[in-house]
Amino acid sequence: MRKIDVHTHFYPAGYLERLSTMEDMEIRVDASGRRAMYEHGARVATLTPAMEDIELRLQEMDRVGMDVALLSLTGPNVYFASPQEAPALARDANAGLLEACRRAPDRLQAFASVPLQNPARAAEEWEWAYAQGMVGVIIGTTIRGRSLIDPAWEPFWEACNQKATVIFLHPMGPLDKNLYQRYGLGPLLGFINDTNVDVSRLIFDGFFDRYPRIRLIVPHLGGSLPYLAARLDNGFRAYPECREHITDLPSTYLKRLYYDTVSFHGPALESAIATVGANRLVLGSDWPHVIGDMEGAIRSVNDLGVDQSSRDAIFGGNVQRMLGW
Repeated sequence: MRKIDVHTHFYPAGYLERLSTMEDMEIRVDASGRRAMYEHGARVATLTPAMEDIELRLQEMDRVGMDVALLSLTGPNVYFASPQEAPALARDANAGLLEACRRAPDRLQAFASVPLQNPARAAEEWEWAYAQGMVGVIIGTTIRGRSLIDPAWEPFWEACNQKATVIFLHPMGPLDKNLYQRYGLGPLLGFINDTNVDVSRLIFDGFFDRYPRIRLIVPHLGGSLPYLAARLDNGFRAYPECREHITDLPSTYLKRLYYDTVSFHGPALESAIATVGANRLVLGSDWPHVIGDMEGAIRSVNDLGVDQSSRDAIFGGNVQRMLGW
């Protein structure tokens, strides 16, 4: 079975060039000699070499035995830009991702970024990206501080529903700097909490009943959601507002989503399998972020106490079925 990494990031050169000209954005070398991206003076991401170099990526994929990578932008995606600037930034990103994929079309595919702060142009960009062969869309958990259940996005969700779009969710924030500014707690914990809140909000708001054909991949093994299923169900029973938009238990919706394996912790992976099933897990590495690990992602699935058919499904079978490959 081919090993397909659904959670791996790349910054196209055209995107970085346009980003570096925008107000409040900066790319500079930090004190340790690494290039990094800053927004309003706050560090957003470290630009590791493989985030910009496709040949380095392919060499590492060969070394660890990763067959296919589904590339996507990581933070800050395109949401920091104004509604007027965002469409051109998204097009630069998507064109660059497509160009990278053409270097090895049997090994590389990509998720499109869309300028949701400009809703009409977001749908247009997905139409263009879909026609070019991009396999899905990457969406932030919040768009410039606005929730995904904001009515402004409804036409875009309807377009995605009609195409049975695969959507890869990714934490965005904004995160509380007082809580997360030290010790790397933003990516370590803030992203997890962001995912928990926003997916729970989608469930209770009836999103998955309104748009049943959308296939959502939740990152980082679903945050804490697979382990909070009973708590969400108890909330549904206890709080009338949790029953305003849905009639099924939240745990039934959790079993309709997909979860990447970016945890690499065997007991956590096994708990997720027990909660949602091996047919809902997909391989992810979060590489080449400094806390990503392509080799560890493969090893953690190989070490699971499941049968080979379940292991094959997680490595690639579930994604192949989702994408119609």
